[in-house]
Amino acid sequence: MDHSTDEAPPEVHHYECISEVPWDIQNYWAQRYKIFSKYDEGIWLTDDAWFGVTPEPVANKIAEDIAKSVPAGRSILVDAFAGAGGNTIAFARTGKWKRVYAIEKNPAVLQCAKHNAKVYGVADKITWFQGDCFEILKNQLKELAPYSIVFASPPWGGPGYRSDKVFNMSTMEPYSLQTLYNEYSLFTEHMVLYLPRTSDVRQLAKLVKDGHKAPVVHYCMEGASKALCIYYGGFNIQ
Repeated sequence: MDHSTDEAPPEVHHYECISEVPWDIQNYWAQRYKIFSKYDEGIWLTDDAWFGVTPEPVANKIAEDIAKSVPAGRSILVDAFAGAGGNTIAFARTGKWKRVYAIEKNPAVLQCAKHNAKVYGVADKITWFQGDCFEILKNQLKELAPYSIVFASPPWGGPGYRSDKVFNMSTMEPYSLQTLYNEYSLFTEHMVLYLPRTSDVRQLAKLVKDGHKAPVVHYCMEGASKALCIYYGGFNIQ
């Protein structure tokens, strides 16, 4: 399939050999087929976007788990931090959702996601928004709240993310766990948060309502956990 008619902004690239790749993302480029199996078909990424893409096998497994366990009556999925489209594409490929809504603040990264969805043949299943996810949920998408779940793979910045054995979720930047939970709770109680594998599970548990369950699932590749998801709001994870 030819996607060459799309015009990439200057900060967007499709690197074809390692000599083109900045040194700090060469390790990611070496794993490009794990990130996007269709990389050679013209996948676009900004240099920063390489760091945040969920590897395709992990994205597919998360999409499968959500599709199988979603609470009754929820037919719309909102991907609050779409990035270059890794998770969004996986959700659209399940065929589970009446519509996938994807939000991304960075306009160049959003162009990558739109283009990559074309590469995977699911662009017609996704509605895109550029801007702040909290504002878009409150305004443009508020009428969809009764039918929606939110999936969020937020930035993981902050002190200790890479070095601490247990990551303090209150120091995650730019949004703490509490901020994410509070904001999404204004829209829906049904949310899935994709977080560092070292996240403090006690902090995650404090947000679970009395009498409710919130399964935590580690997602692994090659025998190692890449990240975890916590499922708030009645998902039936087996």
